[in-house]
Amino acid sequence: MGILNVTPDSFSDGGFFMNTDRAVLHAVQMEQEGADIIDIGGESTRPNSAPVSEKEEIKRVLPVIRALIKKIKIPLSIDTTKAEVAKVAIENGASIINDVSGFTRDLQMFSVAQKLKAGIVMMHSQGTPKTMQKNPRYQNVTKEIYCFLERQIAKAVEIGIPKKRIVGDPGIGFGKTVHHNLTLLNHLADFLPLGVPILVGPSRKSFIGKVLSCANEKDKTSQSNSANPLDRWEGTAAAVAISVLRGASILRVHDVAAMMRVSRVAHAIGEGKIVSI
Repeated sequence: MGILNVTPDSFSDGGFFMNTDRAVLHAVQMEQEGADIIDIGGESTRPNSAPVSEKEEIKRVLPVIRALIKKIKIPLSIDTTKAEVAKVAIENGASIINDVSGFTRDLQMFSVAQKLKAGIVMMHSQGTPKTMQKNPRYQNVTKEIYCFLERQIAKAVEIGIPKKRIVGDPGIGFGKTVHHNLTLLNHLADFLPLGVPILVGPSRKSFIGKVLSCANEKDKTSQSNSANPLDRWEGTAAAVAISVLRGASILRVHDVAAMMRVSRVAHAIGEGKIVSI
């Protein structure tokens, strides 16, 4: 899943693709590099980000969706927590709703997905982007998130969304400490009994920078600027490889070509043979 943020303030690529033509070119490039899905977001969900209006979010994503359905063959996903934004996006060519709140912030999201026959990504987050990194706590992070996803998946199925159209996402970086994120990645296989594909989005996230910063304190020869999201390539690659080996089905990434290569080798190692992905 290739990330396409049409926002001025996303943590890694904010402002890069606000121009519709530039956004379309980037999506076409990601498809050529091997992306299977393009995930389009019009509102930043980075820690401490402020929400934008429904009208503004639609204004950002709609021209891109309308242009892309004429340019690429792979599915488009709309990254939103607002039912009206999801509705407009699906009606104009997107086919998947990726809701970082796990369908908890706008209760109309379930009916939109059901009526428009959209695929859904059910993600876990603790709190809102504005508050989620203020001392997140869990008794058992893997078990609690499993129970949340299990409950939300059951709600979706109950209103008529087939399980085959549902994806689960433990929500790396969304209301989690570094330790929580590392634990979730290491125990991704624990989510497989949910019976849905598991999506993981570790790309360039701050926990990688914090791990690298700790390493840099011990290795004074390291030149890595771990504070810069663009310098977290190697850490993202490690997280992607582990995610593949632990059973993830979908990787949400910025650097599609590079992470396709990482995934291919990880799959080959896991299977003990060269496999097609």
